[in-house]
Amino acid sequence: MKALILAPFWHEALEKLGKKMEVIYESWMDTNKLLSAEEFIERIQSQDIQIVVVEADFITREVFERAKKLKFLGVCRADMAYVDVKAATEHRVLVVNTPGRNAAAVAELTVGLMLALLRHIPKAHQIVSSGNWIDPTTAYFSLRGGELNGKTIGIVGFGAIGRRVAKLVGGFDAFVLAYDPFVDANEVKKAGAQSVELDDLMQRSDIVTLHASTAPGAIGLISAQRIALMKPTAYLINAANAFVIDNEAIIRALQERRIAGAAFDVFETWPVRPDSPLLKLDNVVLTPHIGGATEETIVRHSQMIVEDIKRFSKGERPRNLVNPQAWRKSAR
Repeated sequence: MKALILAPFWHEALEKLGKKMEVIYESWMDTNKLLSAEEFIERIQSQDIQIVVVEADFITREVFERAKKLKFLGVCRADMAYVDVKAATEHRVLVVNTPGRNAAAVAELTVGLMLALLRHIPKAHQIVSSGNWIDPTTAYFSLRGGELNGKTIGIVGFGAIGRRVAKLVGGFDAFVLAYDPFVDANEVKKAGAQSVELDDLMQRSDIVTLHASTAPGAIGLISAQRIALMKPTAYLINAANAFVIDNEAIIRALQERRIAGAAFDVFETWPVRPDSPLLKLDNVVLTPHIGGATEETIVRHSQMIVEDIKRFSKGERPRNLVNPQAWRKSAR
């Protein structure tokens, strides 16, 4: 077997896989290039590649239809929006993903953004680094903030990331509300949170943090009407998906000071447009989509993919199989 690895990969995982098969490693982060459908087809067919591992590339129906040698696709992310899974199943290509690979990373950044907002950390840094800290006591009053201790944190989306956030803020003695129609209330309770309806969460929370999926039903979930339910002292954090929220409505709320502030790691465009109103606000913290950008995330997804490739090569069902129908079709 031969594998083409286009995702960033942990060196030890590459070495382990290289002992089992020929491996071609070309991380898109090194090449700064994503392959077109034609390039995928040509490489798979001409180089006799049965296994492809991607992170950012789009794998379309055309690839599955024409790249006949492809048998296994590893996707180093949980979101499958970039892959035509239906076409993969039709052509008996097994697809695996890496659920929870960046849960720790995104959850920790989320808590960091909470602290940055509550304690005005970016403003404090700017005052010191710019040489404007002249009066020794002024900042003590002008930058007086709040604590996570005792706050009510509302988590929208209680999957791997949402649960991790709940665990982390529990260490600050915060009270956690959670909204997720796909998670049983008893599971939420076991994770240290109270299951509530979304409108209730928006009204009661001191900080609302978004971790909803990118499923079509989540688009526009945080509407203008729901933003209007928030306390004037509340903050909102979005490290999930820019389209879960009505972006025009949240910008208006921030401009009019109807909420205290917000932090964003995801945006409608990537990078943010130079004329974006967000760049003119002084009550926001903005980070350049770095939620999952840790070395540990790469190690984690590398281990998960290699484990499933090993299972596949031995004729065993992969653990994180996205399309079990393809397994049944390909079963001997």
